[in-house]
Amino acid sequence: MNLIPAKRVTVHVRTLTNCSLSRGLLNRRHKTNHARFNDTRFSSRRHFHDYFVTRLPSSSLHPDPRGPLTSFHKLPRSASVPHTGETPQSPTAFQALVDRDTTVVRIPLRSAKHHYGASTLRGTRPTNEDSHQAGVIDIPAFAKRPPTSLTIRRSDRNNSPPPPRESQGAATASGDPQVFYFGIFDGHGGSECSTFLKDRLHEYIQDTVAAFELRSSLRKNQEGNYPEDAEPSTGNLPIVQGANSKRIGELEKKLMRDWKTLVGGYFKRFVPAYFSRIGTNVQADSNEDTGATIEEVLEYAFLRADLDFVSAQAARQDNELEHAGQPLYQDNILYGNRHPTQSVSFDGVSRFKGGSTASVALISTPTPMPFWHPSTPSSLLVSHVGDTRIVLCSTETGEAIPLTSNHHPSSPIEANRLRRYAATFVTDSFGEERMSGLANTRAFGDVQSKRIGVSAEPELRRVEMAPAEFSFLVLMSDGISGTLSDQEVVDIVKEAKTPDEGSRDVVRFATEVTREGDNATCLVVRLGGWERRLEGGLGSLGSKETREWRRQEATDPRRSRR
Repeated sequence: MNLIPAKRVTVHVRTLTNCSLSRGLLNRRHKTNHARFNDTRFSSRRHFHDYFVTRLPSSSLHPDPRGPLTSFHKLPRSASVPHTGETPQSPTAFQALVDRDTTVVRIPLRSAKHHYGASTLRGTRPTNEDSHQAGVIDIPAFAKRPPTSLTIRRSDRNNSPPPPRESQGAATASGDPQVFYFGIFDGHGGSECSTFLKDRLHEYIQDTVAAFELRSSLRKNQEGNYPEDAEPSTGNLPIVQGANSKRIGELEKKLMRDWKTLVGGYFKRFVPAYFSRIGTNVQADSNEDTGATIEEVLEYAFLRADLDFVSAQAARQDNELEHAGQPLYQDNILYGNRHPTQSVSFDGVSRFKGGSTASVALISTPTPMPFWHPSTPSSLLVSHVGDTRIVLCSTETGEAIPLTSNHHPSSPIEANRLRRYAATFVTDSFGEERMSGLANTRAFGDVQSKRIGVSAEPELRRVEMAPAEFSFLVLMSDGISGTLSDQEVVDIVKEAKTPDEGSRDVVRFATEVTREGDNATCLVVRLGGWERRLEGGLGSLGSKETREWRRQEATDPRRSRR
């Protein structure tokens, strides 16, 4: 595992205190979050770290003052024998390597250039409205257990040496492997909404998990079965995990009532795709636990965050109401009379009418081995709203695999969803369709367009990633995807030495050849097949001629005359 030099961190009691919580404290936290969801206030903060916790050999950080336990290192070369594991006379070097002392260290994710890279440029716009986030989120694992063929048989487990601990990450408070969180947010009309999502969206996900009482997919339920044993999941289907079904039903119905009361319009008949308890009769005294999926958690968290943001903006003053000719009760026309209790607050008094897109990627592993290790399977969950984009690179073929679609009026799915509410579909001078002047049919914020269906209902996709099946993951704003094709972006990253260098090269090239000058942001996440990224297909040569031609055209002085 390639890690940048890390600063020595004293762990002992401090690290264990910061990274671990007793089960009793977790139970009390669940009750606290229940009350918090009742009055829609998120007063306390759950753990979100912009670093990951891993183990490194103590000798790699500083010399071990205790010294080795054996004197094998003092043997002359003529007295050393290669380790075979068959005779007790073999040196203990290999076993000492396995059992050597390791130290738990914190690696800042944004500084781990070999694992993660992020770059952003303002372009020719007055301000940069893009934002991004990366870290470790405090939720139970949602990974699918690896098949038996990839695990060691019990009969062989005792005869084989354990894997080195330095290739493993430290467990979270729940005892599960760390769940990584990456998000990119493209604001429009200002940066207030994108900044809100950067700072708070991961908290909504964590609070929803606590309120749902979602349990790990790697632990057996009360019947002694794993979550996926009840309904075997094949391919990339959701895995039903243990949860408080009665509580989930109450929260989902209340959320839909709040949307209907506050906004109305589109939300009077809106039923979220993953809300399985909407429209069903949940008995008040029923103790049946039908579980929940991580997809249901993300859909609730997105809609909850959007409701709080829209409610806070609806309660603020609209400067346009002071203009002559405006209805006296315009607020009551655009929004309902009953506003939910405000759970978020913003500086200033004027209403923010802009919004933001959001693309979030969560990665969970079934073992403590980190997801970027070549022999580790992992589960990737993508939650997407708007026209920011997430792309995978296949290790075998080298092709770009898009995981999101642009939520534009030109999409047949989006057009069919909104035509009954939005009668103003127009085509601008560039040939692009617009709905009430908006390019995105799904977004956070945009308070004046909620009634016609501009919602934050996410498009969800789950990908079960086999060991080294994919080389890297790219998250980008439309300042890049609107200029470069997915394959061009992937090929640029292939030629970089590190994910950090790849993100900078993509942003630099997109800014160089663009005609729009939009904000450009790119995130690159290393996966298990990173070292083999140039082996698949044509490597980076598939789009090399196109990129060279585009660069030459961009630097042509006659370009400005066209």
